[in-house]
Amino acid sequence: MLREEKRRVSRIRASASTASSSHHGPSQWLLRPAPPDAGRLLGAGPPEAGALGGPHRGPFLQGAGCQVYDFGDLSFTEVPNDGIYNNLVNYPRSVGSASQILADTLHDAVAAGHSCVTIGGDHSLALGSITGHTRQYPHLCVIWIDAHADINTPLTSASGNLHGQPVSFLLRELQDKVPQLPGFSWIKPCLSQSDIAYIGLRDVDPAEHYILKNHNIQYFSMRDIDRFGIQKVMERTFDHLLGRGHRPIHLSFDIDAFDPALAPATGTPVLGGLTYREGMYISEEIHNTGLLSAMDLVEVNPLLAASEEEVNATAKLAVDVIATCFGQTREGAHSVFDDLPTPSSPDELDSEEEIRL
Repeated sequence: MLREEKRRVSRIRASASTASSSHHGPSQWLLRPAPPDAGRLLGAGPPEAGALGGPHRGPFLQGAGCQVYDFGDLSFTEVPNDGIYNNLVNYPRSVGSASQILADTLHDAVAAGHSCVTIGGDHSLALGSITGHTRQYPHLCVIWIDAHADINTPLTSASGNLHGQPVSFLLRELQDKVPQLPGFSWIKPCLSQSDIAYIGLRDVDPAEHYILKNHNIQYFSMRDIDRFGIQKVMERTFDHLLGRGHRPIHLSFDIDAFDPALAPATGTPVLGGLTYREGMYISEEIHNTGLLSAMDLVEVNPLLAASEEEVNATAKLAVDVIATCFGQTREGAHSVFDDLPTPSSPDELDSEEEIRL
């Protein structure tokens, strides 16, 4: 869990033992999946596709009072002869293998007492991040911010893309509805329906709608946000997830939850999304719980932007979400200020003037 002391983060090139042996409090580990074939794996663009990548990943969190250890890009071995499996799922061995690496890495990070930010990539990376997180905190809860529910099973998905299915693999209630896939034998359901809440839904497939309703999964669509307001939505989300006691929060934030006018550089934009103020309010309220333990920020894809301006706007929005989740406020992220300086007395000023003369 987060505490208010200054936090530290290291690069992924450092070993976990080295990074954790000298820390005196929680830190953020920035993990950024960057598979060798981005289009086939987790959907991350090339290393430069992120505006969130490179040497400037750290300063925005440092400004929020964090010391950042950037672990760089995770390396995944390309799986040969991977493709469409049984006419159902695209590249399951590749996604399964990469997700397992992410799960192991993230588990090591949170086990060492760090907070963790995972930057993707598409939303299939939540298979790894949430699985790894629950190994350390099996009682955690998930807040899923997205235009889509991502809860199709391999048997209900029209596209076969795993980024539309991760939640179905994680929920115990759907265990008997999900077929065995190559590369997925290590994944075990780790969440119950009461452990997750959705915010921002507005493009839900028929089978997904059935699952949400039939299993009584808490969700707030954009209509609900319009109807109740974002403050009430956050209150109800916390009542649902934290009402019986505090527990770590895993935030999984898809940039397409925002309206495409704000976040155009993404794969599946849907009109009528969150405003900037709603997105920042969500992030502020999650930070204010003091319970955020790990977060994903996914689906920023500069390759899909029409211009550099669209890339920059989407990337800046993602940066703002992450920084706000870790303490940046709309009043400004201020360093500790204990007291105001006191001006010199008139007598002291007169004495100084006489000395100069």
